[in-house]
Amino acid sequence: MRLNKYLAACGVASRRDCDELIKQGKVKVNGIVAALGMEVGDGDEIAVNGVKVSVKKNEYYILNKPKGYLSTVSDERGRKTVMDLMPEGAGRLFPVGRLDYDSEGLLILTTDGELAQHLTHPSNGIPKTYLVKIEGTATEATLNPIRSGIEIEGGYVTKKCRAHIVETHREYTKIHITLTEGKNREIRKMFAAIGREVTLLKRVKVGELTLRGLDRGQCRKLTKQEIEYLRSL
Repeated sequence: MRLNKYLAACGVASRRDCDELIKQGKVKVNGIVAALGMEVGDGDEIAVNGVKVSVKKNEYYILNKPKGYLSTVSDERGRKTVMDLMPEGAGRLFPVGRLDYDSEGLLILTTDGELAQHLTHPSNGIPKTYLVKIEGTATEATLNPIRSGIEIEGGYVTKKCRAHIVETHREYTKIHITLTEGKNREIRKMFAAIGREVTLLKRVKVGELTLRGLDRGQCRKLTKQEIEYLRSL
């Protein structure tokens, strides 16, 4: 088995990130600094930063992330992270993608680096649906620039996406928007580009996987069928 695949199966990180660890000389095989593309077998001893690793049964969770939590494993400033919401003994989980500090909703956490890479790699175009609340009344025509792709802060032009209004009032409008990419704070920047401020941002679906039955801050293990579904996307 390729070393990066083995490390991903150990829950170290995605294959790409494991390649970076190998390049940095942080991985040893049988006491010798590893090289990219190495093949390893059952009898080999592999260590990352001096800590032995081995393939364990992967774990998969879905979390309804609340606001006020970072989508990281730790924070040097001592702020709350999504790991504070996970059950003890859940393994070396890491978040798949990110929801920013002020956003909430569906977040997958796993020890499976290969699945994480599959779900986040841009070439796979996996749809993620968000509930967005903006100030003021809007019409379907308001969303046309966002649907067709819009230049956001930094000069990047977003990909085409699906968006439709689910509720509108004088004070606010709620919108469902489905993206197949995941740039940093992309949705907030998209609406800023049309002069609208986002007051609520919640991821509600990854593909057809939803938060059904989970209150804010709650998590559960994914079922075998859900895991296979995510792999099939």
